Amino acid sequence: MATHFENALRTQLVSRRQRLKDVLAASSSRSYLTSLLEEVDAALARMDDGSFGLCEQCHEPIESGRLAADPLVRLCLDHLTAPQQRALEQDLELAAHIQSALLPQAGMEVGGWRTAFHYEPAGPVSGDYCDLIPAEDGSLFFMLGDVSGKGVAASMLMAHLHALLRALTGTGLALAQVVERASRVFCSSTLSSQYATLVCGRAERDGNVELCNAGHLAPLLGQGAAVRCIRSTGLPLGLFCNEEFSVEKARLERGDRLLLFTDGLSEAQNPEGVELGVQPIADLLGLQPPLRAGELVRACVSKAAGFRSGLPAKDDLTLMAIERL
Repeated sequence: MATHFENALRTQLVSRRQRLKDVLAASSSRSYLTSLLEEVDAALARMDDGSFGLCEQCHEPIESGRLAADPLVRLCLDHLTAPQQRALEQDLELAAHIQSALLPQAGMEVGGWRTAFHYEPAGPVSGDYCDLIPAEDGSLFFMLGDVSGKGVAASMLMAHLHALLRALTGTGLALAQVVERASRVFCSSTLSSQYATLVCGRAERDGNVELCNAGHLAPLLGQGAAVRCIRSTGLPLGLFCNEEFSVEKARLERGDRLLLFTDGLSEAQNPEGVELGVQPIADLLGLQPPLRAGELVRACVSKAAGFRSGLPAKDDLTLMAIERL
């Protein structure tokens, strides 16, 4: 029986097939397009006979992220030809370079706010997302999220989300409307199996902060030794095209800090398989005297690395600290 993921890919392939036929009818260069149409038909045939998604060499499942990015693939990573491996390595290097270029300026200070972040892919590329956008009125937009999936497919979705939110934050819309519009466009332009969790915030010059949380882990607010969670206010982006979101508000005084992170931090595992959890992170945020934004980020990264006891990270790790000066 076809899975939801396979049905989504079938819809995508049928749509591509029709487009190819339309172009073929009007094109004088037919050989390449005809070959591509044959590949699409072969993929649809594999869906019909139940062999879709299985490597033609070892008959083991092909990586789902690669299938999501290209439903025509026939081989798993272990059985790519040498030219295919080189092409994949070059694509990964390019994707990693693009992601690095999309990261915000390190150590940004805007409108009485100091920022720090850490972005650490578990592999060559990441599905995590973080950005800092100064507004014309002196306020600061900050975003941190996690796109579904792994590898290049997730990294491309991350770039899509980055461009989308960069465009929307300059429109003058209220924060909830920015997230609602982003969710609507993300939903209509991605596969039904794809979504993203996101915290989108705006820090004003007077210390007031608005937060819209679309299904992401709760940010932590540190005010002196007191630490509290700011809960999610909506579902992840892209689950439904007509989602509505609400906004939580907080006021930060001098020295107060806001910490956002992905599950690569809280779900870091030790050799026994136990997860780090949120409490050790909250303990760092509540230390007195308080850690500054950059110190807090470095302490969290060190805590996760120490907890793993030399084990490699299983997931992308991204965190961001916003400090009121």
